[in-house]
Amino acid sequence: MLRYLKQLKLFFVVLAALSLVILYFIYDALNTEKPLPIWQPNRVDTSLVDSSIQYKKKYHTIADFKLINQNGDTITQKDYDDKIYVADFFFTTCQSICPLMTDQMHRIQEELKHDDEVLLLSHSVTPEIDSVAQLKRYALEKEINDQKWNLVTGDRKEIYDLARKSYLVVKDDHTQDYGMIHTENFTLIDKDDQIRGWYDGTSKASVDSLLQDIKKLKKSYQ
Repeated sequence: MLRYLKQLKLFFVVLAALSLVILYFIYDALNTEKPLPIWQPNRVDTSLVDSSIQYKKKYHTIADFKLINQNGDTITQKDYDDKIYVADFFFTTCQSICPLMTDQMHRIQEELKHDDEVLLLSHSVTPEIDSVAQLKRYALEKEINDQKWNLVTGDRKEIYDLARKSYLVVKDDHTQDYGMIHTENFTLIDKDDQIRGWYDGTSKASVDSLLQDIKKLKKSYQ
């Protein structure tokens, strides 16, 4: 009888140990962070994507660009090499969603001001109005750190193509001069020039999610 009880006790000890191991692996699996998706044009609202790439399923990246920032400096993709960055489209005379977007982008600037791995990039959708001088005035007014955040202007077609064929964030206004209806979207771009997410630039909660996703993306490079 005593021998039987000892065997029964050993059985329950082994069972308890095995249960703990199983629970640990279940807990570990549930708490593993899923990587951010890599977005492709075929998964995006077609109104935001140029018809030439709407059905593209893989290998989408941000195209090379050459634009001018608020200091009159030429900004290219090389300035963002090996960087995570947040991009948006705006114009300095906008009185609707742009002030909210700029406030939220400024918030990102301040929260990550000591993080050299993350940069910001805002493209003007009215380049004929947003000259270098106009962008500089806006940058000073909004306390933009030009080491962290570029406001860029340039050729209208190039900006249109970036918006519709690279970042996938603005609507075509169907005019003959590459008119754009900009949206509130912030786009998160990884170090391989791939889209990792879109966020509502007028929403604090959405930008909170963006900041968390930046942390997650940074961890993936460690």
